[in-house]
Amino acid sequence: MQVLVLYYSKGGNTKKLAEAVAQGVESTGAKAVLKSTQEVAKEDFTDSAGVIAGSPVYFGVMAADLKRVFDEFVSVRRQMENKVGAAFATSKFPAGGKETTIFSILQCMLIYGMMVVGDPLTGATGHYGVACVDAPDEETADHAFKLGARVAELCRKVRS
Repeated sequence: MQVLVLYYSKGGNTKKLAEAVAQGVESTGAKAVLKSTQEVAKEDFTDSAGVIAGSPVYFGVMAADLKRVFDEFVSVRRQMENKVGAAFATSKFPAGGKETTIFSILQCMLIYGMMVVGDPLTGATGHYGVACVDAPDEETADHAFKLGARVAELCRKVRS
């Protein structure tokens, strides 16, 4: 079973957070497919039991290139129904719109018919997904790890 960890990263911070999410996925024995928006293919979506997508904040929503992926892959929408989805975001400023960015990603996942989840109650504190200012510190990387593990575990439960 695989989980797609999809991200757009201009400065590298979102990629670092995506890597921590992918480590969490792999800690469960699932395969993490870590792809940037420039690398991802429709098959990465359809072959995955879940998708965890991340973006830096751009005017309070996801980056245009991540939105492009959701727009261009709409033809696989029905194949995404009942798969697990989650989101993460990075910003430059503490009040930089991270939650609204996460919501913009989750909204696309809901339109795709996916089941969306937030942080696990086992220590992560973001509620809607993982977010940080600048590069993830150790605590944020731990939250990202836990989110990745939670999504992978839920993917297993949904598939069985």
